[in-house]
Amino acid sequence: MSEVFFYHLERSLPAKVLPSLLEKTLKRGWRALVKCRDQAAMEALDEALWTYRDESFLPHGTSGAEEPVLLTTGDEAENGADALFLTPGTDMAAEGMKRFQRSVLLFMAEDAPEARERWKSLKAEGFVVTYWRQSPEGRWERAG
Repeated sequence: MSEVFFYHLERSLPAKVLPSLLEKTLKRGWRALVKCRDQAAMEALDEALWTYRDESFLPHGTSGAEEPVLLTTGDEAENGADALFLTPGTDMAAEGMKRFQRSVLLFMAEDAPEARERWKSLKAEGFVVTYWRQSPEGRWERAG
């Protein structure tokens, strides 16, 4: 069964967290699908990924099967993604999540009650779930 990582964004916004998570995904040799809540959020994330760091390049796009990181508002992984990233305000049915080796659910503090419910339902579906939170230094630590 695929893994689901819950990332509790207490100190950072998704656009600050996603680049390093996506870089780690690409280093594994995986492709990624990043689901955004709407077109405006997708365009903002697209811009953030182009400008997050001067000395690196994170290959991504908003359409096409050739994109290592595909930004979308839908559920289709036309790039054959191994990893799914659900940004705050997005979701995908458990059945759809099963096709990915790993799903990452990013959630803000105000979304914690919904994230707890989602944790319970995905665990009941047989997913391997873990919870990650940021240390005061900004590093990610597994908490559950």
